[in-house]
Amino acid sequence: MTDWINANYDLLRGIHIIAVIAWMAGLLYLPRLFAYHTGAAPGSEMDQTFQTMEGKLLRMIMSPAMGVAWILGLLLLWRLYAIEGPGLFAQPWILAKLAGVFFLSGWHGYLSKAQKAFARGENTKSNKFWRATNELPFLAAIVMVLAVTLEFGR
Repeated sequence: MTDWINANYDLLRGIHIIAVIAWMAGLLYLPRLFAYHTGAAPGSEMDQTFQTMEGKLLRMIMSPAMGVAWILGLLLLWRLYAIEGPGLFAQPWILAKLAGVFFLSGWHGYLSKAQKAFARGENTKSNKFWRATNELPFLAAIVMVLAVTLEFGR
């Protein structure tokens, strides 16, 4: 398996980056949709439009992109572990990257739950909440990208 990963490393890394970009786009856009959705009257045409947009964004873009990012990320991690050994997980940069991945995955789950609440007409969060939290994935991405490119603590 490691030989196959090595032979296809650049392709796997490229597709991983593309999947992460698609996932991040959704993680940044969905809370913005929620912010606008808070102003729509439940059951209105606007409410239905937002529900359709939010549901399709999650089902057709975000969740598949997250799945591809995770699968390819694990393959790339496997390759790195084969090179670095167990000491890999003692390095601050990989711990920061993994913490970011788990944060983004948890945030994805939170947004998915919020989308279901909007669909039931049970949103309890304000426009201000969704606007304030809109940038959280980008802040995590900054830390993750710098951790990987600088490999701090190495």
